[in-house]
Amino acid sequence: MTITSGFPAQEPYDMATIRLDDRDLQILQILAREGRITKADLAKRVNLSPTPCWERLKRLEKSGVVCSYHAEVDLQKIAPHLTIFVMLELDQHKAETFQVFERMIQRFDEITACWAIGGGFDYFLQVVTPDTQSYQVLIDELLSARIGISRYFTYVVIKPVKQAAKLPFAVLLGRDPSD
Repeated sequence: MTITSGFPAQEPYDMATIRLDDRDLQILQILAREGRITKADLAKRVNLSPTPCWERLKRLEKSGVVCSYHAEVDLQKIAPHLTIFVMLELDQHKAETFQVFERMIQRFDEITACWAIGGGFDYFLQVVTPDTQSYQVLIDELLSARIGISRYFTYVVIKPVKQAAKLPFAVLLGRDPSD
């Protein structure tokens, strides 16, 4: 059986109660790289029988640690495009201004990611668009919507250098990454 669907977490978990052992980390690393791996292959790779492996996987899903499965798509093989990062500042720092901005950007499929940040700017956006003209149309629409954008800076990606499929779980948990 292949794992292919997304799912909501069943109940909110207290993140402090989720204990991950080395086998859980192995499962997470494999799933981060190979989300379509069969349950049997996953169990074999982490040296568990299928039932205990499946139980661990269900626990990770239910807790929200594993929140979805998806495919990484090579856009270059589909259509020409640009990836653009935008650092953006709002003119007012009020809850209402942030909420209006965050609601508005949900409407644009070209904005593929957005992070609220500290350190001088308010948001960091990732935009994927066919070309610079399409990007300019998007920016013009955002500016004309009068949602509080005071300034923005555009950075066009020339080429990807590193995109991590292997997440640094061991490092984040204070464990030796060479284990």
